[in-house]
Amino acid sequence: MSGTSRAQLCFLLLSVTALRGHARFLDIQDNEISPEGLLSLLSSELKRELPEEFVYRRALRCLDMVAVEGQFTFTAVRPQLNCAVFFIGEPSDIISIEYDSVTIDCRGGDFVKVFDGWVMKGEKFPSTQDHPLPLYERYSDYCETGVTRPIVRSSQNVAMLFFRLHQSGSSFTVTFRKLINPFPCNVVSQTPEGSFTMIIPQQHRNCSFSIIYPVEIQIGELSLGQHNDLKRSILGCASSGDFVELLGGNGMDTSKMFPMADLCYSFNGPAQMKVGCDNTVVRMVSSGKFVNRVSFQYRLLGHQELQQMKGNSIEDVCLRA
Repeated sequence: MSGTSRAQLCFLLLSVTALRGHARFLDIQDNEISPEGLLSLLSSELKRELPEEFVYRRALRCLDMVAVEGQFTFTAVRPQLNCAVFFIGEPSDIISIEYDSVTIDCRGGDFVKVFDGWVMKGEKFPSTQDHPLPLYERYSDYCETGVTRPIVRSSQNVAMLFFRLHQSGSSFTVTFRKLINPFPCNVVSQTPEGSFTMIIPQQHRNCSFSIIYPVEIQIGELSLGQHNDLKRSILGCASSGDFVELLGGNGMDTSKMFPMADLCYSFNGPAQMKVGCDNTVVRMVSSGKFVNRVSFQYRLLGHQELQQMKGNSIEDVCLRA
């Protein structure tokens, strides 16, 4: 894995873990912000209970992570040409970003764009195969649609804001809110441990649950409508219209990750597997003919467990990458 991609994934890893109090030592070399500055920034973002009438407000940085609802402002003190803000909610949330005020020079090359998902090193989550919208519709450019579309909503619990400002004094303010998603589909987990139940209610779509940690996955229940074909699962699930696959990789795009296991028969677990990758994904593919459901738990792998996995041709596929 390249140093740049590892640094970018480490930034996300540290960000989401610090938000939940699970930060561990990571080496961040290629981001503009120093490790000390990043830790200071994230400490201000620790999730807290706020009175309903209180509106949380703070300034944004060029590279930032936001998990608390509120109003956020960026004001350029010098040209800022390559900036991004990562927004994340709970698995059952979707993201709402509202432009409150924008003072930028669109004709001079400035822009503020919202992306429906996350992008890192050219890789997107959700992937183009898993997102309900074509790629061009996932970008919302304020300079093109801001006046007519002041509120942008994501399809899942993560979104990004890209911006480029050439002049000092240029600024914008946005309000970040979390809205309930009754059937969460594509999710990035904020924590290295937890549980989740993914349900696809007779819809022809793919859903991915991404955990940006090396973890052990334990599937407790899998229900795939009328499918109950153990032989098909042993032979491979590619021809099945309804199945679950476990993926591992060091990037965000599920289409470029390593297939660790696939299941296309219903069962009550447990079935478990360790994945020593920077990103572990439980992905469900649904034909739309049935109500499909998978319940699973996950926990962070310790250093000793990762060392023991080395040499296992399946489990250490990412450790050798």
